[in-house]
Amino acid sequence: MTKVAIIGGGRGGTALVEILHKDPLVKVVGIADLNLDAPGLDLARRLKIPTTTDYRKLIRDGTDLVIDVTGSKTVREELETITGQVEVIGGLSAKFMWQLIEERIKSKAMEEVLRERYSFENIIGKSEKMQEVYRLLPKIAKTNSTVLIEGESGTGKELIAHSIHHLSPREDKAFIRVNCGALAEGLLESELFGHVKGAFTGAITHKLGRFELADNGTIFLDEIGDISPATQVKLLRVIQESEFEKVGDSRRVKVDVRIIAATNKDLKKAVEMREFRQDLYYRLRVVPIQLPPLRERKDDIPLLVTHFINRFNKETGKKVTHVSPEAMEILMAYDYPGNIRELENIIEHVMVFCSGDTIQAEHLLKDIQPSRNDIIGKVIEKEDPLRAMEQELILKVLKQTGWNYKKTSERLKLSRTTLWRKVKEYGIAKPSDVSF
Repeated sequence: MTKVAIIGGGRGGTALVEILHKDPLVKVVGIADLNLDAPGLDLARRLKIPTTTDYRKLIRDGTDLVIDVTGSKTVREELETITGQVEVIGGLSAKFMWQLIEERIKSKAMEEVLRERYSFENIIGKSEKMQEVYRLLPKIAKTNSTVLIEGESGTGKELIAHSIHHLSPREDKAFIRVNCGALAEGLLESELFGHVKGAFTGAITHKLGRFELADNGTIFLDEIGDISPATQVKLLRVIQESEFEKVGDSRRVKVDVRIIAATNKDLKKAVEMREFRQDLYYRLRVVPIQLPPLRERKDDIPLLVTHFINRFNKETGKKVTHVSPEAMEILMAYDYPGNIRELENIIEHVMVFCSGDTIQAEHLLKDIQPSRNDIIGKVIEKEDPLRAMEQELILKVLKQTGWNYKKTSERLKLSRTTLWRKVKEYGIAKPSDVSF
């Protein structure tokens, strides 16, 4: 077993303690730092690892390796005098090592976050259109066919792309996303295919393109409808021949990449208008997936609300468990031009202001709530507007009071007997409460 002493309790020392204490072939004999409150010392104390402010106490018989991550010239010079007694690494080599370790920890954590957020189970929906997508995804994932995901902004296109990747044999390889609409033409070509040093002004080093980074994995080309005709030609070649040339280089680079593209535009119409190449369109659309807007799958809203509340409960430590019928009615009536992303933002806003366990109508943003005059517009077209107005008024007050008949009758200045009779006459039924 290798006995290791660590000098420095900052980020480097903390990262080293975190990774080395789990290694069965390594024993951390101690960590030293002049600052007693250094995070590395705090972690070591929790792990029952000896700590000290004098690193000399760690260098004794039995210590095999000393790692210096202080960056101190004085410490380095003193350690050089004992190199014959024990192996010492430090300076830039140690710094580089802990940076690698730290990045590895971050990457692992990010991978877990992505896996949780983009797993197949997080594609929420019971509507027939979404059920059809569920049935397709596992079959699509097993192939290498190019996929084109079409749908309005905020419908979950990236979630679908991630899910295809995670269900595929390429799961343990890279998933590289490119927002084609966010980059100018010159920059996009360099991002996709890379460039060589001196290819253009400012190209001071070689650059790997996203296709190279995605080799053996998946590349997700978001907003594919925004790429220029010149880039369309080069992309078509990659799809057809699995090779490309870097900007400023004539050598061909071969890659094995699964391509998933997405767009919020009508590409078929763009082809008819000669704004998008027909051959590229059909190459991309080998397997088409059409995602419906949220206004066409409103049955899924309660499920999505549940999903987002559960997520924000975890993130904020809150314990929201219900949505009032009136609040849910408002959420169901809204058309969501921003689709699922807008609903997610609405629920995040609500969670900030909800202090209890139930989301109420007053917690919702004012701009998604119907105006008070909407009830008049709703009933005026009815065959009997006055009768319809009374029905809507009774229903509204029942919802406001949580279906408390005593409070409703008092507010409407009706006897409870009259209220019961009118509820029966209008066929008003109490919906089941929404709980999570």
